[in-house]
Amino acid sequence: MSRRIQVIGAHSADFVWRAGGAIAKAVELGGEAEVIALSYGERGESGELWKEEGQTIANVKKVRHAEAEAAAAELGAIFKALDLGDYPLQIGTDELNLIAETIREFAPDVLVTHTDTDPFNPDHPVAHDAVDRARSLAAGAGVQSAFKTIRPPALFLFEPHQPELCNFTPTVFVDITSVFERKRAAMAHMKAQSYLQGYYAERAAHRGNHARRASGDQDVRVAEAFQQVIPRVVSEL
Repeated sequence: MSRRIQVIGAHSADFVWRAGGAIAKAVELGGEAEVIALSYGERGESGELWKEEGQTIANVKKVRHAEAEAAAAELGAIFKALDLGDYPLQIGTDELNLIAETIREFAPDVLVTHTDTDPFNPDHPVAHDAVDRARSLAAGAGVQSAFKTIRPPALFLFEPHQPELCNFTPTVFVDITSVFERKRAAMAHMKAQSYLQGYYAERAAHRGNHARRASGDQDVRVAEAFQQVIPRVVSEL
């Protein structure tokens, strides 16, 4: 059965580092993927671009959009930016309704976003809270409501940069061995944060090791880690 996966990040590159493999894997298996960036990360996530003399916010947004769009295409996903601003990312009622409508329109089977804690990035917990709440609004708590609702999507958190400090405990490993070169190609587009490419390639190898130990499957070479939030409903264990 094809799956619809929607990844919502605070900044335009978050999906690549932390869920690029899972996105590509879903598409490889016949699913559809959409990536939503709440902001371009133009102020706090574009360090390499700000080294250029005479740089402007407008140009950084333009560059970041092109990078993210190209990266998403490598993975087989559609990229959209809500352009809500970063550092600080602030979510009011209008922004929350926009995120909820974005979730409602795509109607994902799987929704992925940030952890609720990140001591090094002020925007990531804000994104988590907004997406978590917007998911509930889009789904109407799974009951009939006075507004259009969708089937509640499964909610996963992708791995933060320093998981030990972000309340992150991996509960699911996704084997991304077959699509890792696509993730590597997608990461290469993110030149504004090129220093992260090596880090997340190494992280994929680490998680591949953990996935092999957890499963006994020696064919798993690289993986991504996720934390499942909403319990699954099954007919048997």
